[in-house]
Amino acid sequence: MKKIKLLQAAAAAAILAAVALPSQAQAVDLPCRTAKLIVPWGAGGGTDVIFRTFVEAVNEAGADPELQVVNIGGQGGNKGAKEAKDAKPDGCTLFAIHQSAISSYLNGRVDFTYDAFEPIALLTRTPAIFGANPDAPFNDLTEMTAFAKENPGAINVGATLGSTSHFIYLLLADRTGAEFNYVSYDGTRERMTALLAKNIHMGEINLAAATKYITSGELKALGITTPERNEQIPDVMTASEQGVELIYGTDRGVMAPKGTPDEIIDYYEALFQAAAENPAVVEAMAGKGTEVLFLPSEEFQAYLNETFTDWKRIATQVGMYKGE
Repeated sequence: MKKIKLLQAAAAAAILAAVALPSQAQAVDLPCRTAKLIVPWGAGGGTDVIFRTFVEAVNEAGADPELQVVNIGGQGGNKGAKEAKDAKPDGCTLFAIHQSAISSYLNGRVDFTYDAFEPIALLTRTPAIFGANPDAPFNDLTEMTAFAKENPGAINVGATLGSTSHFIYLLLADRTGAEFNYVSYDGTRERMTALLAKNIHMGEINLAAATKYITSGELKALGITTPERNEQIPDVMTASEQGVELIYGTDRGVMAPKGTPDEIIDYYEALFQAAAENPAVVEAMAGKGTEVLFLPSEEFQAYLNETFTDWKRIATQVGMYKGE
């Protein structure tokens, strides 16, 4: 009798798992009890929290084996990237990525980029906001561009040179013809401190910081890189409204080691799509000033190719990229 009950329980569990698993996700047999998603930044940061939210939803959708976040920080995300690149392509290791995988290659910090991996899906976008200290002699991107052209190099911009915080201003310079003087800082916190102290004119800020400091009058928001205005800061014009064709954000996605079989890619793509369609995930992302922007594997690949081509062109123009 006990054996029959155990068999019945096992059958029920299998049925529940089949129901939970998205219909488009075909189960795969992975050689691990727990799969891992390498997040190449420290625990507790914004990027880490975003990926943990998705992993929790993926597991709720029926991932088998379950997925677990493993933080491997250091070297601006490159330490974790190296470990993920060298992992077996068996579905037991995934990699959390954003555009730093491209900028790190273009600035020569690593000799590989996104094409060392197989794309699974793009998940989210966190828009950039061009912040300025309240004494800056311009109030929006139109005025900033005019000032920059009249005073080449006079605008001090805070950025971590070679990083995404630098590239967003290289993109802005490319679109407007403005010339900036870049002041290097180790990270976001240092850059924000300099901006609030009025040691620099401009720096990238996120939505949470923009909402807080704009309301208090400690910063100005010159523009946001979304297609439409953000409802949390509706008075801030988009870049496009100001004649600057720049749609941009920190775009986070998931990759697998090169050579991972298609059926494993398809399996994870379906699981992450289910997570992206989870209302709780969408709400959690909105609370962090981030939108869910799901692109399946092939579209993610096209996005990466397009981004790399644009960034490589700009990096070559400014003398950053030394490759072919």
